[in-house]
Amino acid sequence: MLSPAELERYARHIVLQEVGGPGQHRLKGARVLVVGAGGLGAPVLQYLAAAGIGTLGIVDDDTVSLSNLQRQVIHDTGMLGEPKVASAAEAIARLNPHVRVEPHPTRLAPHNAMALVSGYDLVVDGTDNFATRYLVSDACFFAEKPLVTAAVGRFDGSLTTLKPYEAGPDGTPNPTYRCLFPAPPPEGLLPTCAEAGILGALTGILGAMQALEAIKEIAGVGEGLVGRLVLFDARSFRMDTIRYRWSPKNPLTGDTRKTWAELIDAA
Repeated sequence: MLSPAELERYARHIVLQEVGGPGQHRLKGARVLVVGAGGLGAPVLQYLAAAGIGTLGIVDDDTVSLSNLQRQVIHDTGMLGEPKVASAAEAIARLNPHVRVEPHPTRLAPHNAMALVSGYDLVVDGTDNFATRYLVSDACFFAEKPLVTAAVGRFDGSLTTLKPYEAGPDGTPNPTYRCLFPAPPPEGLLPTCAEAGILGALTGILGAMQALEAIKEIAGVGEGLVGRLVLFDARSFRMDTIRYRWSPKNPLTGDTRKTWAELIDAA
């Protein structure tokens, strides 16, 4: 049940016919894992907490540094040097005391990915490298958890939702992350954020979009981004959507399927 304080807090959700009381109850009962409490994870956590997600898990092994604060808005100057999971947990407690936070001060890795992902209803990926994105998406496939994943670089961003353990209306499997990106780019081809820079507000836009898609998925509102990749160009403020499909060459649901152990060994 929602308390009187929660009814007032979430009143603007509850009056939405598409959300209402049942949708808000689903949000309160949901467990969402956010991987990364950085540029993308910061707004994701803020908006999911404000929306009333019942339990937020946060995976991050980093500490708050001064160069983070240009874009990682859940942290502040007073938290410099503190673990990001602790800083984010304190900010969420101030924002919404009805949300439970489960901090995981560790790096997502092959030995813990399945255990972490399996404990939640939905996962949001806010990481900044391809290796972890493949790991998160593979773990979500085997655990049968929906994944909202985004990436940003300099002035551009992309966003999609993955549910490859399900099939589409025509019976074809939904695409995997490996259908969209069959192989990572060569090592060193893409510069890091520290090398190339990034427009701070861009991460806020993409992170808010990730939170929106997670809320829609949990509350059962609208159409998700399965099989659709949103591309955002901040310089022209242009947004495009491209469709992508299941590939029989992918190693999860394709013609030659690999187990979790085989994927980890091949990484």
